[in-house]
Amino acid sequence: MASFDLTSYKALSFDIYATLIDWESGIFQQFLPLLGKLPKHHPLWDKSLVDLRAHLLKQYSIHEHKLEVQYPDEKYSVLLSKVYENVAADIGISVTRDEAEAFGGAIGQWPVFADTVAAMQKLGKYYKLIALSNVDKVSFGNTLKNGLNGVKFDAIYVAEDIGTYKPDPNNFNYLVEHARQDFGIEKSDICHTAQSLTFDLIPVASLGFRSGVWISRGGGSMGMGDLEAVKDKVNIGATYETLGDMATAVEAAFSKIKN
Repeated sequence: MASFDLTSYKALSFDIYATLIDWESGIFQQFLPLLGKLPKHHPLWDKSLVDLRAHLLKQYSIHEHKLEVQYPDEKYSVLLSKVYENVAADIGISVTRDEAEAFGGAIGQWPVFADTVAAMQKLGKYYKLIALSNVDKVSFGNTLKNGLNGVKFDAIYVAEDIGTYKPDPNNFNYLVEHARQDFGIEKSDICHTAQSLTFDLIPVASLGFRSGVWISRGGGSMGMGDLEAVKDKVNIGATYETLGDMATAVEAAFSKIKN
């Protein structure tokens, strides 16, 4: 079996939220007003803060995916407002429409991982950088102005334009078709780089992409999946804890070619 060669690709396609953006921290922060409404005797207060966070993020993930399947052409920010309402209902709390819309509109406030911007600037020296994200254009634009300020993507493909949400194969076929149209880059030249096994690395493997890169990010809880359980369904060429680690490996690989 040939070794994984980072220099053999022309483009990196990225999942954004979970891989470049710390969406779990951002989402939990946006849930704090909801927790502020919980009565003192509510059973959720019996959980540790770590378990409480994990519980809310799991509920978010469950509702998010159901709504993405049910409303594939709905804007992501609108779906997230519905997610907030559903999670609130699950724990017996009523929320206003304004509160739900504030939650859905907060995507651009989710924090960036500390290594992301510098890593993307390094990777941009060697590849076309393509965003493939389950969001809407306004939300992505807000993220670019805030957390990803300083990052230049060569192309941005979002669910609002595609009409479906990952892991639908349509999203990855859209990536392939448009990378070819926009840059003359073929599927075999694309290395998909993501934290989620379920929503990214399993689908690209099933569609015959070459080996992807898994950015593990310490094993975030939402949508990642269990690597051991899905190891026969993924095609991962390399695993890095952070995007910064990947950028370091890429620079080392290309420097060997020069030397």
